[in-house]
Amino acid sequence: MNLLQKIFISLGTNEGDRLQNLQKAIDVLNEEIGNILTISPVYETSSWGFESEDFLNCCVGLTSSLSPEELLIEFKRIEKFLGRKDKKGDSYQARVIDIDILFYNNEIIDEEGLQVPHIELTERRFVLQPLFDIASNLKHPKSQKTIKELLESCTDASEVILFSRKLDNPFDIHVFSKHNFITIEGNIGSGKTSLAKMIAQDFNAKFILERFADNAFLPKFYEDQSRFAFPLEMSFLADRYKQLSDDISQYDLFKEFVVADYHISKSLTFAKVTLPEDEFALYRKFFNVIYKDMQQPDIYVYLYQNTERLLKNITKRGREYEQNIQSDYLEKINKGYVEFIKSQPNLNVKVIDVSGLDFVRNRIDYLEVLNQILN
Repeated sequence: MNLLQKIFISLGTNEGDRLQNLQKAIDVLNEEIGNILTISPVYETSSWGFESEDFLNCCVGLTSSLSPEELLIEFKRIEKFLGRKDKKGDSYQARVIDIDILFYNNEIIDEEGLQVPHIELTERRFVLQPLFDIASNLKHPKSQKTIKELLESCTDASEVILFSRKLDNPFDIHVFSKHNFITIEGNIGSGKTSLAKMIAQDFNAKFILERFADNAFLPKFYEDQSRFAFPLEMSFLADRYKQLSDDISQYDLFKEFVVADYHISKSLTFAKVTLPEDEFALYRKFFNVIYKDMQQPDIYVYLYQNTERLLKNITKRGREYEQNIQSDYLEKINKGYVEFIKSQPNLNVKVIDVSGLDFVRNRIDYLEVLNQILN
């Protein structure tokens, strides 16, 4: 998973329903490019550099994992999708939508067809004013002047008039901040860790990652299940209890909430599959003592993947000790999760079928999963 980059862009339009053009562009950017963090007020200005209808302009702050070169390609595609015609000649012309990269982190790029920061940024009041509204202290990486300073020294005398109507941020519908603790669960290879990481990154959450890779019994278990099942499950239970208890109780002032890629109950689910009846009975006694003291999540998300897809995902991620996992084992694990969920009427459970989704590579699928978690 690539790291998210902080980007500022400008949008402009002077054809058709101008406000709707801006809103459509923002909606598409949110669906296909990244998280919309901030949207400036809209300003109306005369056409700059040519005679035409007045423009509506705004600036947007967003995060994306795409490179500057990839963004340029995607922005041109989106412009065309929204109805922009190919430019004729070198002169300025009216357009349905114009999307320009202003800043990409603090990078300086000077390539043919791609200059970042935007080469004419400091000369355009219709860009500096809306950018000032959302990032006044942002520094230009070349001059080291803030946007406030650049706006104050801008020689562009064009009139920039605040427009009466505002734009909506489509990403604002995803509100996790009212929740303190969210668990993402699922079978082996369901994508629970990837989803939990993405949510933590996008919504400033503290991420609790299960430390299964440090369990010395796990590779041995996959080679000889009958011998190593009980010590494996007991060590997992102890590790999960300690990690969850410690991490949930340690308040992080700079994080909005906690998201974990497992729930303590998975210990019981896996133990029921791997242990013989007498060992499971003993194991359950230990589990019940621990479980009653555990803080329960505000939302328990279970990602369902069909067995065929799970096996493909397991093969693809290439963990050597997982390659001998059989389909019947995965089906038993899924059955165990379902039984647990049915036995917990007080747990706020969201079961999401992600068999036909690729929420890691497809942003629209990711937004659909978020919608199902929060709605």
